[in-house]
Amino acid sequence: MEFEVKNFEELSRKELYEILQLRSEIFVVEQDCVYQDIDGKDQRALHVMGWKDGILVAYARCFKAGDYFDEAAIGRILVRENYRKLGYGHQITKVSIEAIKEKYKANTIKISAQIYLVIFYQSHGFKTIGDRYMEDGIPHIAMVRA
Repeated sequence: MEFEVKNFEELSRKELYEILQLRSEIFVVEQDCVYQDIDGKDQRALHVMGWKDGILVAYARCFKAGDYFDEAAIGRILVRENYRKLGYGHQITKVSIEAIKEKYKANTIKISAQIYLVIFYQSHGFKTIGDRYMEDGIPHIAMVRA
């Protein structure tokens, strides 16, 4: 898999279209969750893209401290359904952590994790904080990696 990290202005129209299409496919259709994915935050984010044979198969967006949470943040982490179980989720998470360290010089990173992925994120050094909460009808918990 080949990874690219770009800010919003560096994205081509084709890349942006593919990102929005894949996010909608997973977070709206697959998870049967009606919510506003295009939230006005993409313009401030770093977009981490994982490509396999010209297909966008993994994605995440990263924020500097203060742009999403008080800490640097990673969100919208995903892997296209038919590419799961190949380790790409781990790869996109590692690349996102490194992008935050390199671009924002931050070591503390916060995420809003779906409950079923807590063990996955713990394997990347994240620890749960606070209580569970509902976000867009899906159980979540805050996690921080310091």
